[in-house]
Amino acid sequence: MQHKFRLTRSTDFKRVRRTGKSYAHPFVVLVVQASEAPRVRVGVTAGRAVGGAVQRNRAKRLLREAMRPLLPQIIPGWDLILIARPALSASSLQEIRQALTSLLHRAQIIPLSNGS
Repeated sequence: MQHKFRLTRSTDFKRVRRTGKSYAHPFVVLVVQASEAPRVRVGVTAGRAVGGAVQRNRAKRLLREAMRPLLPQIIPGWDLILIARPALSASSLQEIRQALTSLLHRAQIIPLSNGS
């Protein structure tokens, strides 16, 4: 995922977590918050429940890669946080991408007419 699409500041993470709306899936939790930025920014995190540092970093890489092809479909002007859950480690990239697509549809930030 390109750097311009990343949510990196601690204050931005806190704002989205505090005021955003969350949507849960067994693999990942999506938190969305409207922003003034003209693009979508995505932050990825994984807590210790996911595993050690190697497992957490792998989970974050999987989430970033699963999100990359979905970015052009997302309506601009949103900040997103993806929080990995322990079940993510045992799932495939395709399963993660389907979970993210489902969550983005539930959050209504991907148009339903895209056929995804």
